[in-house]
Amino acid sequence: MDFTTLEIFLLVAERTSVTRAATEIGRAPSNVTNRIRALEEELGVSLFNRDGKKMTLTREGRLFRSYAARLVALGDEARNALKPSLMPDVLRLGSMESTAASRLPPVLQSITRAHPNLALRLTMGSTEELTRAVLAEEIDCALIARLPGDIAISRPDLLDELDGDPIYREDVLIVLPASHPPIKTALDVRVTWLAALEPGCTYRRVAEQWARPSATIATKEVSSYHAMLASVAAGDAIGVVPRSVFELMDWPGDAQTHSLREIQTLLVYRKGACSPAIEILRRELLDDVGVH
Repeated sequence: MDFTTLEIFLLVAERTSVTRAATEIGRAPSNVTNRIRALEEELGVSLFNRDGKKMTLTREGRLFRSYAARLVALGDEARNALKPSLMPDVLRLGSMESTAASRLPPVLQSITRAHPNLALRLTMGSTEELTRAVLAEEIDCALIARLPGDIAISRPDLLDELDGDPIYREDVLIVLPASHPPIKTALDVRVTWLAALEPGCTYRRVAEQWARPSATIATKEVSSYHAMLASVAAGDAIGVVPRSVFELMDWPGDAQTHSLREIQTLLVYRKGACSPAIEILRRELLDDVGVH
């Protein structure tokens, strides 16, 4: 006795026809007939009265029908208990501050409208912090900045342990005080500080590599892009910021900018762990940039 046979028995009992039941489940009528006969032989009783093509339950069949229905329901319950939900109630998303501010609001709003039962939990952090959080299963996925391949790292690349999809391309800028003349290289910078976010920030690492030829530029860590704006506006620092954030903020109208390079933003998640909720997010992000 197996669940498939029990399900076939219940369907024949409901449809009172082997042919109708077979058509509904895409099996040959002979296969359905053989299943029913094997079940009757196993139980040692006739389950159906055969009146021409019509199949009606015998007294034993009616009694067994209630047990079969309970067994099939119990089997479904057991399968559902042993596998993850197809749609988690919560999606734990990590994001860099820049992406959360300039890219995510319309995407998250669209998801909330289309999937009201899916709660979104947003965690902010640097690329390095978020990558480690995904690996530790503290969050489900994260939007991070890929470190360019020409920047050396002294440890294994954590991204090798994750799956990822390219989403955005960010033009990373050096922003200079309004009175600063245009620059071509770091050697043209006349201030002594590079205002940047925490050490795990990819944009900071890119800017620090660019500034390396200048012996006079040191990094001043700030807590936010607004603090960076204040440092640059004070005239004693340059800042590093993606263009999407620069365009959102109230920088002085004559602020000078210098484009460093494009940096790719990835959606990353654990290998083999792209859940239906992550796929919903992935599709919304790609729709946001016009990729279908």
